[in-house]
Amino acid sequence: MFTAIAFASATVFAQDLTSKKGEPYLPESGDWAISFDATPFLTYAGNLLNGNANNPSPGAMYVQNYPWAITGKMFKDEKTAYRAMLRIGFGSTTYNNYVTKDQATPDPKVTVSDALKMSANNILLGGGLEMRRGKTRLQGYYGGMAWIMLGGGKSEYTYGNAIDATFTSPTSTDWTIPSAPTVGNPPSRLTSTKQGSTFGLGIRGFIGAEYFIFPKISIGAEYGWGIGFMSQGEGESTTEYWDAVGAKVDKMTVVTGKTSMFGVDTDITNNMLGMGSLNITFHF
Repeated sequence: MFTAIAFASATVFAQDLTSKKGEPYLPESGDWAISFDATPFLTYAGNLLNGNANNPSPGAMYVQNYPWAITGKMFKDEKTAYRAMLRIGFGSTTYNNYVTKDQATPDPKVTVSDALKMSANNILLGGGLEMRRGKTRLQGYYGGMAWIMLGGGKSEYTYGNAIDATFTSPTSTDWTIPSAPTVGNPPSRLTSTKQGSTFGLGIRGFIGAEYFIFPKISIGAEYGWGIGFMSQGEGESTTEYWDAVGAKVDKMTVVTGKTSMFGVDTDITNNMLGMGSLNITFHF
């Protein structure tokens, strides 16, 4: 009798961790996994259920995987996983703005183009270890990670109207706000800006839980605490202007100051360390 009850209990337990098709719900040794922010899925589900166009999800205030790195896992065994973070980003954006061409008799129909080209790069590498607990589809986990990042950026400005003896303050675009540039006749104008190189590193402990809604697909929540440091070196800003004494175009470069940040805090109160999150994870 006792043996039969034990066998039946074991069978029910096994079925709970295996789908009707025989697929295991939980990750196994050698599995890989990748996580995504669950906010869009939750928002879509809310919209679908009640017909509203913009339902906020429980994770709407959080930013998953700050600073926006791809995160993945590799399971050493059923209870241990290696974590990795990777971000390699390079990009540039060019803005063009048309201004009236400077002439002895200005014609608003005749224009020239001013341009601003902005470029930036961001590299982040991180890794850690995750330990897991639980014997059902509800799994708890905890562990730690470390990351290091490098970044930088610069902007280059070109103008259709040249500075010369005739037009010492030519019509030019003020690129202070690229999305809404203004036009004027400044005594000097930017030709380039360069951000100081950014360097950061951090160590973070985390704890979380996830529930496997389908075989190898889980929804979970994670929270953490850590130490983070980030610094930005000196940058520079170069302007050009008409030198009346030397009767020529001259340039002046100004060095911008350094910045640094240090924090020991929980995720939700310090963006530099990452943030608590709701996520959906796929294992394969």
